Amino acid sequence: MGSVTADEMRALEAAAFERGATAESLMDQAGERLGRAIARFFPHPGTATAFLGKGHNAGDALVALRVLRAAGWRIELREVFPPERWAELTAKKRAELGEVAVSRDEPARPWVLLDGLLGIGASGPLRGEIAAAAAEMNRLKHEQGAWIAAVDLPSGVDPDHGEIHPGAVEADVTFLIGSPKRGLLTAAAVNATGALALVPVDGLACETTGDLELVSPQTLAVARARRPFEFHKGQAGRVGVLAGSAAYPGAAVLAVRGALRGGAGLTTLHAREEALASIAAKCPPEAIVRPLARPFELLEANDDARVVGPGLGPATAEFAEELHAMLRRSEVPCVVDADALNLLAMTGGVGRLPEGHVLTPHPGEFRRLAPDLARLPREEAARAFTRRHPQVLLLKGARTLVAQGGETLWCNATGTPGMATGGQGDVLAGVIGALLARGLPSLEAACLGAWLCGRAAERALWHGGRSEESLLAGDTVDHLGGAFRDWREAAR
Repeated sequence: MGSVTADEMRALEAAAFERGATAESLMDQAGERLGRAIARFFPHPGTATAFLGKGHNAGDALVALRVLRAAGWRIELREVFPPERWAELTAKKRAELGEVAVSRDEPARPWVLLDGLLGIGASGPLRGEIAAAAAEMNRLKHEQGAWIAAVDLPSGVDPDHGEIHPGAVEADVTFLIGSPKRGLLTAAAVNATGALALVPVDGLACETTGDLELVSPQTLAVARARRPFEFHKGQAGRVGVLAGSAAYPGAAVLAVRGALRGGAGLTTLHAREEALASIAAKCPPEAIVRPLARPFELLEANDDARVVGPGLGPATAEFAEELHAMLRRSEVPCVVDADALNLLAMTGGVGRLPEGHVLTPHPGEFRRLAPDLARLPREEAARAFTRRHPQVLLLKGARTLVAQGGETLWCNATGTPGMATGGQGDVLAGVIGALLARGLPSLEAACLGAWLCGRAAERALWHGGRSEESLLAGDTVDHLGGAFRDWREAAR
């Protein structure tokens, strides 16, 4: 499913009407599915306050409120315009909602504000009553701790280019109706869109694959099947992990935990002698721990995938050169992360590595790998890098990007600012390693790994009692099981 511009979205709607859909049938379906999606994202019923403009975007929000009320939520309305100025269909959905008691008491938590102010038909900076309503939503978020859920797009954000106009709504999550809006997938829009969730509507999906795609269960049909009952650990895959050092034993442990919880049948940690004892003492009992003197020893291991780099720390020139050579010769896919990327930058780059390898730099590591690309917009930089190099690139960030071959760029939908803490990348490397070991193609393993880790972190907040401040990488590991279920059931 490709991302679309506003004009392309209108064309999809027109085609749906030609096939017999009506504006009301589309609104009812969109609103009902939106309500269920909001209830899944915020699993504890609280108060939902809808800020309503006068168009069909407000109509979607009104139908969603009906679903939320039936699920135990208290609902409220903030009507920006008098009803006589509303679109006819929106006024009808308001009447169908019936009596809505507006309580002046402290709202039940979570307090979720629905941005139903503007849809894709609006453009430019916010004005007048809409600007005032957006400012009120942002104030309630920053001063009262309310969460903002945008309906299709945050009001004040350009759906085609991602430009955030002054005063735009600052959503925590944006529920994309029908198809992903192209501009909302970009790094330019991320501070206004927050996380992304796709709300499918029959007939409104862009069926062609474009150059900008959203990673979500609705757009990437991989890893849905459950294991056959007669299944053994060899079929789940063997992951070899070269990670850790005396200074960074925790990185190795987190990568191993990520591989184990990511589904690997057997996970072996290879640690250098000087760090072996400290790492082994912290490793889960399910992992195998072995000493390693030289990187070439990995080539003799019976692995289906490898994770190389988390917490390796500084290395001698001899070790760095041999690590580079080992990665070039490896016949199984490798996740190349953290210090392995830095060592590659010092020893000749990534050009001769096999195309099945997955490179997972954060922006600083990417700058060292490709200093001439680092100042480009993230999307341009990722495409340019993968046109030069055949490997899969996973460029970390608030909107993690995955690409190969310079063509389609995949943008991850999940995650939270709580992931801005040490160790999250180590977990991600381990999870991707496990997905590679079970046989997923490298691009799909990287996309799914990013989605799972982001969703696990979200679950740690909403199901595990963590906050953005208290979330740890270990919490992400602990909630990977629920993330796998959400992917399989398309429940996010």
